[in-house]
Amino acid sequence: MDVPRWIVAIAAVGALFVLLPLVAMAVRVDWSHFIPLITSPSSVDALLLSLRTSLLATAGCLVLGVPMAVVLARVPFAGHRVIRAAVLLPLVLPPVVGGLALLALYGRRGLLGGALDVAFSTPAVVIAQTFVALPFLVLSLEGALRSAGERYEAVAATLGARPSTVLFRVTLPLVLPAVVSGAILSFARALGEFGATLTFAGSLQGVTRTLPLEIYLQRENDPDAAAALSLVLVAVAIVVVAVAHGAGERVRPWRSRSRPAIGTSA
Repeated sequence: MDVPRWIVAIAAVGALFVLLPLVAMAVRVDWSHFIPLITSPSSVDALLLSLRTSLLATAGCLVLGVPMAVVLARVPFAGHRVIRAAVLLPLVLPPVVGGLALLALYGRRGLLGGALDVAFSTPAVVIAQTFVALPFLVLSLEGALRSAGERYEAVAATLGARPSTVLFRVTLPLVLPAVVSGAILSFARALGEFGATLTFAGSLQGVTRTLPLEIYLQRENDPDAAAALSLVLVAVAIVVVAVAHGAGERVRPWRSRSRPAIGTSA
């Protein structure tokens, strides 16, 4: 396909719009002291805490998100659009508002009456990250399920497979790359979470101060350290997005190899 040159020009401007701020930040980094800047005790604590909580949040997204995506893609019910909008709400909700909502539920004076008072603790970080990252997995997996269709599941059910067997032996293997891609994107979102974490969990070193919070604090005290840590976070995000994109690209070849066999047997 021949693309008009003006489209290419606008695309180049868009790419520069995204890349130039990152280049400017990389130029600002004090490379001669880069390693000491990112290996200070507070920076290491923040990075390790972010990795731990983001992994736990990703696990929570998988446990909650996979069933949610399956229901949204496969089960018709009244109020489907409303429920779907509510599930995806954290995508557009300001993170600070999400943090306040979590505090209103899980806080000491929350709706649960303090029975699950986890605010300003490490579990609060995991909850906040899961809250904002969950829609990424649900949206990715729901789209893959709708694209895959229900033909294979119908064949398996016709052959006598139980619903749970169909789910674990047909449905999930069919969209496994989308599950992996959604989980990676959820991890990236959890790793970069700031607003909801600060509002709901606070900023205590080694307890709730994740890497984005550490960057925010260093911005006032040590701009060089903030720039160096930001570059680390950008590098991790680039790797995560690249891996997620590669996993997503593997969905189509798997389906294209499988469909002819089903069609032939039919």
